[in-house]
Amino acid sequence: MQILAALFIDDISMRQTPDSLTRLDLSGVQFTTKVSESFPLQLSPHLVVLIHSEPNGTGSGVLEVTYHLGNLEIARNVQPLEIEPGLFAYRLIRAELELQEPCRIYANCRIDKGDAIAVPYTIEN
Repeated sequence: MQILAALFIDDISMRQTPDSLTRLDLSGVQFTTKVSESFPLQLSPHLVVLIHSEPNGTGSGVLEVTYHLGNLEIARNVQPLEIEPGLFAYRLIRAELELQEPCRIYANCRIDKGDAIAVPYTIEN
């Protein structure tokens, strides 16, 4: 399995085309957010991870997403994956992040202890 993309978003929806193909519509793709509340605060951004299951693969794996502020891990999500070989899937991850001040965090996404994809997210006020 491999991660095709990982993005912070506002919303995701699925629809069928007239010829029965599936489409994912992503809205509000973002790398920065502004918050109106004062710090410290709790923030729960939505991260979508798009995954492809290799045609000759097992269809099984483990998705791990860790959130980092500097060298500190501030949240972690681990979930099993079952995706039919040759097909695609997505997973939504919503972490609850306790933040003391404006900052930049990184969501490190990986499958089965493989190389991580780092997705930056800046929080401003």
